[in-house]
Amino acid sequence: MKRLLLLLLVVLAVGAWVGEKMVQDPGYAMLAYNGTTIETSLWVLIVILVLGFAILHWLINFLLHSKMPHTRIKEWREHRRHSLAQRKTMKGLLALSEGKWWQAQRLLKQSANDAQLPLVNYLAGARAAHEQREDKAADELLQQARSAVPQAEVAIGVSQAQIQLERGEYETCLANLIRLRRLAPKNTYVLRLLKSVYVSLEDWQGLTNLLPDLRKHKVFNPAELDKLEQTCYAQLLGTALANIPAEADVETRLKALNREWDSLPNRMSQDELIVRQYVELLIEARSEEKAESFLRTKIKKEWDEGLVRLYGRVQAADAHKQLEVAKGWLKKHPDSASLKLTLGRISMRNEHWGKAVDYLEESLALEKSPETYSELTRLLTHLGDNERSLSIMQDGMELMSTDLPPLPLPQSDTTADTESSSAAPEAAPAESKA
Repeated sequence: MKRLLLLLLVVLAVGAWVGEKMVQDPGYAMLAYNGTTIETSLWVLIVILVLGFAILHWLINFLLHSKMPHTRIKEWREHRRHSLAQRKTMKGLLALSEGKWWQAQRLLKQSANDAQLPLVNYLAGARAAHEQREDKAADELLQQARSAVPQAEVAIGVSQAQIQLERGEYETCLANLIRLRRLAPKNTYVLRLLKSVYVSLEDWQGLTNLLPDLRKHKVFNPAELDKLEQTCYAQLLGTALANIPAEADVETRLKALNREWDSLPNRMSQDELIVRQYVELLIEARSEEKAESFLRTKIKKEWDEGLVRLYGRVQAADAHKQLEVAKGWLKKHPDSASLKLTLGRISMRNEHWGKAVDYLEESLALEKSPETYSELTRLLTHLGDNERSLSIMQDGMELMSTDLPPLPLPQSDTTADTESSSAAPEAAPAESKA
């Protein structure tokens, strides 16, 4: 208000000053052009120029602002379209999370073109289509995502690989993931998917080559990686004899098996599961002598209870020598239940029945093992000691079945005989009466 009053005072002062000047000296101005002259006072000319400038300024502003309503309407329409797309996107994502696949696909596809992040719409829509087993629609949405956001190739490729993996398109998925790995070599999810594809394809060599990157980028925890590595090399070792003809000689089979064994990393050649598998394959290759020698060297180098048990299962050419080797281990490991079990088995192979029984009983005294119970029961039955064999069998069954629930059991034969004999006198009088 004060500013308006001050402006009014200034205008009045300037007007009074100009009016006074106009009275004192109106001035003279003449404009001539092409034989035409216009004469007027200086002040009138000034007024005309000021009015002309004001009219021109107003006209320009009018013309400029006459287009604004159309621009504002266009902006309002765009804003409304984007707002509607955002609402549809939100509804589509909610439907997707609730498992309403058809509704999710429809809403996400409808709002994709006007969405702020069309990539989200296309990828989520493709997932919804895939869940409905609409493979063609899912592929089309993924292709539209590539056209709309070509710079997001890794994200689109990962979504496509997930869908391909779930469809069982392993070869196509593998090619896709190898391409993505070149684009993003450090992407841990790509590596995780690659692992799944290799397992599905049973491509153990490919998975073995991938293991260093899985460890480097910590895709899985160390325990999972160790288990995966063990599985890979166990599978590779297991296929060593697969392509060897059944009629091949021992030397050929042994050479193929040893070639695969020698290619194992050192830590894998120390793994008990791999060692056990190698020994079993040596036996399959009809080379038990090599298996016995291998196990003997391993156990001598590093004592392992599992390998000691396995040693008792190997039938060496010289059973007496094998027994002496196992006896030699008793000095350092007198309290090993596994060694006593092995000694019992090798003693049976040497037909030392009494010593075999002693060793197996000593093993049971050290460790109650179902395997040892079974061996001792079998041996006692073979020796004709059925009563003792039955007792050992019952002990073993109690060990294996300590958590059986209580159940009603049938009466014993003795009880049944007693009941029938007591019922007999009652039936006799009836017969005599008859």
